[in-house]
Amino acid sequence: MAKKPKRSRARKAAKRPARKPVRKTAARTASRAAAPDALVAPIKGATARVIGGVRLEVASAGAARVKRMIYPPGFRWSTAMKPVVGTDRCMHAHVGFLARGEIHIEYADGCVVKYKAPQVVAIDPGHDGWVVGKEPVVLIEFDFEGDTIARLGMPSEHRH
Repeated sequence: MAKKPKRSRARKAAKRPARKPVRKTAARTASRAAAPDALVAPIKGATARVIGGVRLEVASAGAARVKRMIYPPGFRWSTAMKPVVGTDRCMHAHVGFLARGEIHIEYADGCVVKYKAPQVVAIDPGHDGWVVGKEPVVLIEFDFEGDTIARLGMPSEHRH
């Protein structure tokens, strides 16, 4: 029995139908963009509220609380929160992880500290703060309500 001659690659390619180029369609691109962003999606079991334009979600974790705060672009504590809280500066200590965006913190002595994601933050009480740029800031924070300063070993006010 005689063997069939092998076809050349060129002949094989000629017999195959041409492949259509894959084009990204608006629908395909939109379906990818529509995927939820887990960093800002609602947190299961957390209480949520908006205060001074900041989206705040709080959940218990043992004796502590885990909070996610989403600060909008243009946010500044002294303009958005001072009228709500009634103090000249934020008197809370903040300890956590800056997951997205950039914030600047200014203390009463004029000291400015800059944080840019991804970064761990430890912010002393007695500060003003603002969002830098056009991206919302996502801060994940751990606290013990009124006992945060003592439990986390934070100073009661900013010192050099």
